Amino acid sequence: MSPQDGRTRILDAALRLFAERGAAATTVRDIAAAAEVSPANVLHHFGSKDGLREAVDAHVETLVERMVEGDPAHREAIGGAGEDATGSLAEMFGTAFPPDSPLPAYLRRLILDHDARGAAFVTSWIDQSERLLREFEQRGTVRPSDDSRARAAFVVANDLALLLLREQLTTALGTDPLSPEGMTRWAAMALDTYTHGLYADRDPHATATEEETP
Repeated sequence: MSPQDGRTRILDAALRLFAERGAAATTVRDIAAAAEVSPANVLHHFGSKDGLREAVDAHVETLVERMVEGDPAHREAIGGAGEDATGSLAEMFGTAFPPDSPLPAYLRRLILDHDARGAAFVTSWIDQSERLLREFEQRGTVRPSDDSRARAAFVVANDLALLLLREQLTTALGTDPLSPEGMTRWAAMALDTYTHGLYADRDPHATATEEETP
């Protein structure tokens, strides 16, 4: 096993254990056992558990950035263009990572634990979303907005619901929202809502009484 292979195995094992147990409850020995290396090997690559946490966070941030920036087909879809338009960054997320990826659970734990790293990830995701939506606004596939920051935050909040409420949504919908079937269902509703809106057209001159008259 090459040094790089060992480093990657340690990162993957740490990410999965941090997602399952939280970083505080995970020891260097736990990570070494999961990666099938010695604890000394973990410290050789990362110096300390804190150093490993920082490396895991950098690894996760790189994965998310690649997801948003790296796949032209996904970028077209989130922009409402092409045959596979989805209108949701969540679809991009669900497609980019396998169903058993620990990344959703890791981000969920960071956010719900009020970890500063979680706040940083959410801000970074909003930053990337704002840039992406502005790009599509310039191309004419997304409507202009007077508050692009709030728009990006709204889209991200909708997508983060899949991570934060995954178990509850699975129970309510009967389908894991991050599974291929669940993502197809969620993305279709997101696209319909973003494209056509939620509320029915109303006559601005109609009174409440007139609207209630059969």
